[in-house]
Amino acid sequence: MATRLPVPTLTGEQAGALERLMVNEYHVGWLQMMETGGRALAYLARERLGQEIVDRPIVILAGTSSNGGSGLAAARHLLNWGAWVQIVCASPAGAFAGASAEQLAALQAMGAPLAWAEDGWEIPPCDLLIDAIIGCGLRGDPHGNVRSLIELANSNPAPILSLEVPSGVEPATGRISATSVQAAATLSLALPKWGLRTAAAAAACGDLHVADIGVPAALYEQIGIAVPLLFARNSVVPLHVEKGEIWAEE
Repeated sequence: MATRLPVPTLTGEQAGALERLMVNEYHVGWLQMMETGGRALAYLARERLGQEIVDRPIVILAGTSSNGGSGLAAARHLLNWGAWVQIVCASPAGAFAGASAEQLAALQAMGAPLAWAEDGWEIPPCDLLIDAIIGCGLRGDPHGNVRSLIELANSNPAPILSLEVPSGVEPATGRISATSVQAAATLSLALPKWGLRTAAAAAACGDLHVADIGVPAALYEQIGIAVPLLFARNSVVPLHVEKGEIWAEE
């Protein structure tokens, strides 16, 4: 039997503090965090496809938040690795700002295939669908183009890989919106969010993983969390959720 390594979770307040400290005290900016998270997402996507990535069709649904920015970064890596990637943005290019806009500009510069949700675009057949629509930024139930993209994702037969939490799941509480993604797998960044302890949210996540984005141990101490050496062997680690507890195999 595997030895269980308990994995702590982040409350909404702790997640916000982590982001502020990373930028303001540890000088790890949003672009750097998106890049690290996006590469981890691309790594897991390749793993979910059996390490066979060349010419595999992948669709990425991206919102305007940092979650969407990480999805755009993942798209660039997957394209560079030889995948056939189509990116669908939940909002027009002008709605992207800051580091997310930089990630979008990088894709535009390389001539990546981009589409916009307001065009009435349909999701083509693909081997994997990546959900980077909302992530941890959910406030109320999804609506408008975001809701439409979630519905399109769920109607597509391809397995869905969600970033942070499936879009439509509230990360702090685990509440499931009426319109939410049912993922085959989910990748949390840094640590899983507290709401994923709940049975309903865990079921919506499918196979849960967590990725290293370079958070210093001293930062975790500042926000009152003791974190084990999760990433000593791999930067992306599979997790288990059982009776409200999250753990990894040691």
